[in-house]
Amino acid sequence: MIEDEKIDITSGADVREETAADAPEVAQSDATAKLAEELAEAKSALLYAHAEAQNMRRRAEKEAADARAYAATAFARDLLSVADNLARGLEAIPAELREDEKMKGLVAGLDATGRELEAVFQRHGIKKMTTIGEKLDPNFHQAMFEIPSDQPVGTVVQEMQSGYMIKDRLLRPALVGVAKAAG
Repeated sequence: MIEDEKIDITSGADVREETAADAPEVAQSDATAKLAEELAEAKSALLYAHAEAQNMRRRAEKEAADARAYAATAFARDLLSVADNLARGLEAIPAELREDEKMKGLVAGLDATGRELEAVFQRHGIKKMTTIGEKLDPNFHQAMFEIPSDQPVGTVVQEMQSGYMIKDRLLRPALVGVAKAAG
């Protein structure tokens, strides 16, 4: 206990009393530091929660936009077989029947139906892919067979079924024949 009661030689005052007087200031600065640390943590948590909420909002907006843009995908796939059959039917009409007066109305109606179907596809972002002469791309083409050809190896030389895109996504791959080395 003698150490606690040291006397300051210059003032003659008890050092223990000065320390006791400083104790509230030390406790107050510790409390202030603790509150400042808690405030910083709360600000950080708030910023994190705000950023997470913005990310969730952006994801939800993107998902909603994708849902609107690609909602008709299944329906469009179903219509592709109708378009294929219509095109095959039009190609099968011989030239002499196209010129026959009895058949001109039917042929004109089928041609108009084909054009209208293409216009509907265009309005909804559905586009036929160009394949002949292109390099085989497994992301867009499905190779069905190889044909000896003078074209570079891996070039699409025949199309069995057209491929389609809906906006920037593949709707249906093209079924193609690919060039192989001759001989």
